[in-house]
Amino acid sequence: MTKTPQPTDPQVPEATAADLPASTDPVVQLALTALEELKAKDTTLLDVRGLTSMTDAMVISTGTSNRHVKALAQAVAEKCKHGGFRVLGVEGLDESEWVLVDLGDAVIHVMQAQARAFYQLEKLWDMREARTAERS
Repeated sequence: MTKTPQPTDPQVPEATAADLPASTDPVVQLALTALEELKAKDTTLLDVRGLTSMTDAMVISTGTSNRHVKALAQAVAEKCKHGGFRVLGVEGLDESEWVLVDLGDAVIHVMQAQARAFYQLEKLWDMREARTAERS
């Protein structure tokens, strides 16, 4: 799992898509670029290939308001469509507390901070923590 630096740490600048590990999947790169262009916060890229057959990568980002979350998700969908990729679905635009963009090889989660803190998707999909707990 790769996590961007926390913006609450005054020593660490906000991360950009270029700071995240290189993904060989162009749809992931397009999604990361779209999120960066609209100032998404705390973007995390998770490689879930060994954990699920549904997708290869998950990207989790935070928006500052429901309008920002909606704009981020729509920008990801549009940029990927224009890049020649098929958007399989977009869920959650009505409330825009948590919007999921299904790109097949990647699933993009754009969430408000409260929803992200509550659901803790990074913790759910980070198997390193689970393996450590099993050994204890």
